[in-house]
Amino acid sequence: MECEFVSTPDRIIQTKYRQINIFNIGGKNIDKKVVDEFGDEWLKFYEHDDELVEKGGSEYFDILNKEMVNAKTYALDIGCGTGRWTKYLSKKVGFIEAVDPSNAIFAADKLLGEIKNVRLSQASIDTLPFADETFDFVMSIGVLHHIPDTRKALFDCVKKVKKGGYFFVYLYYNLEKRGPYYTALFKLSDLVRKIVSRFPGKLKHFVCDVLAIIFYMPFILAGRFFEFLGFKDLAKRMPLHGYQNRSFFMVRNDTLDRFGTRLEQRFSAEEIKEMMQSAGLTDIVISPGIPLYHAIGKKM
Repeated sequence: MECEFVSTPDRIIQTKYRQINIFNIGGKNIDKKVVDEFGDEWLKFYEHDDELVEKGGSEYFDILNKEMVNAKTYALDIGCGTGRWTKYLSKKVGFIEAVDPSNAIFAADKLLGEIKNVRLSQASIDTLPFADETFDFVMSIGVLHHIPDTRKALFDCVKKVKKGGYFFVYLYYNLEKRGPYYTALFKLSDLVRKIVSRFPGKLKHFVCDVLAIIFYMPFILAGRFFEFLGFKDLAKRMPLHGYQNRSFFMVRNDTLDRFGTRLEQRFSAEEIKEMMQSAGLTDIVISPGIPLYHAIGKKM
């Protein structure tokens, strides 16, 4: 079902499970340092078991239906990372192309294993080896806010969607509607991020593990305790309440994702909707649920 590439791979690497097509990852809208750092991160945190994948997928893809994704769907995952969301959707689509500019593509190869309806390619958004208007469904989850020009990157993603097809995206929200206490806490954590993200690799990973314990876990455990006592509303108002039902593995992973990234942008729901509309999408739905914000739109 997969299409022909519009450019020739620079090389092809044969792994235990499949061929991985390696394309030039150059281009103007990319931060090579950020790409390399994410490659290191995902090579460390690639062992997502099926339960974690299913649980996370049910949160991200709560706004999908069978018109958007079904057994005939030809899909593209831009910035696939470990391939966990590729794996989740591989059971629901006909075929899915998974692309990442970093060495995380090799982590995805391990996670996806012998799944047959997936092809892996290393390429950037600037060098995607697919013709425009090729895919029924394109997604980019937690990626575009780490790219210098998020708006342009979103437009480039939407170009690959067929008319009548769908584009799904997850972008960090800008804490709109949060109170002053929560906002102040975020500003403090963001200052820490700007420092920690400059550390060398091993030190950064160690510090982020420590932060997972001393910064994340107290809020998470307090929220779980309130939930246990029956104070559900209070638990939901706790910082990091979205992690109260997640494993420590995921907490460590997301702590590194949060504090180890030197390039991060955040958006309001209105800004995300405006970008999607400007890219030619309609019928836009932005989920009110965690993670904030994930959204889908149909290409006119």
